[in-house]
Amino acid sequence: MGDFYALLTAVCWSIAVILFDISSKNMGSLQMSLIKNLIGVIGFIFTIIFLKIPVPQFSNLEIILLLISGLIGVGIADLMFLSSLKKLGSGFSAIIATIYSPSIFLFSFLMFSDSISFKSYIGGLLVIFGIIVSSFELPKTNNKKTIIFGITFGIFAQMFTAFSILLVKPIMLENSIIFVALYRFSIGLLFTIIFLKYRSKNKDLFTNIVEGFKNKYIIIGSFMGTYLSVILWLAGFKYTLADRAAIYNQLSTILIILFAYFFLKEPISVKKWTGVILSILGAFIISIN
Repeated sequence: MGDFYALLTAVCWSIAVILFDISSKNMGSLQMSLIKNLIGVIGFIFTIIFLKIPVPQFSNLEIILLLISGLIGVGIADLMFLSSLKKLGSGFSAIIATIYSPSIFLFSFLMFSDSISFKSYIGGLLVIFGIIVSSFELPKTNNKKTIIFGITFGIFAQMFTAFSILLVKPIMLENSIIFVALYRFSIGLLFTIIFLKYRSKNKDLFTNIVEGFKNKYIIIGSFMGTYLSVILWLAGFKYTLADRAAIYNQLSTILIILFAYFFLKEPISVKKWTGVILSILGAFIISIN
């Protein structure tokens, strides 16, 4: 089931990234982060109430780890990701995102001494190479500073995300993933509000929220990317090995290409088909028990 959850994460996240990219044309990174985190927190609270999930008894150390994970993985990493997406676009951002899987491998080894299987390395390399082949496209800007900042933000966003999720993996094994998500995104939302109040000169918090909720793309994207995919993402890491979950998550880029072909009738070049086939082959190798 962990593999299945990780694959569903890729589906939800691929849809969300496209919608976030569309939203970035009319919204700033901070405003997007505010809306998506707010929708996530509201969704988690309603889920807890509806399902009557009991409040877990986190230890003081676990609460500290959850808060650190939320600050690094939601407050900082998501803001950097959205900023990178705005600067580079979804195509080039997909290339930068391939550092996510190696980051999971590295931090899994450093934090838990996890050994990565040989077939995971082979499958992971095929997935990453497939993404690079199918998605490589230089951002449409001649501003080198914009490209450098976009790449830097994107790399650190993926590394922070990988570290933050592994930081709370032991907590998820014994507790509800909904409460783990609620803690993480609550601190991320608080960070975004504080940062927005510091940076925003002309708009107050209420105005940013009202304007954000008028954008249907950020609303749907937040539901898919912050609520659904986060629950599935955490479930994937809870019920399968970290390296397998990370590589399955990475397939979101390939799904974006396929969705565009089947639903938007966008043509797929030979280069893109090659990348898709390589990535699917890599995922198949990883899935073999």
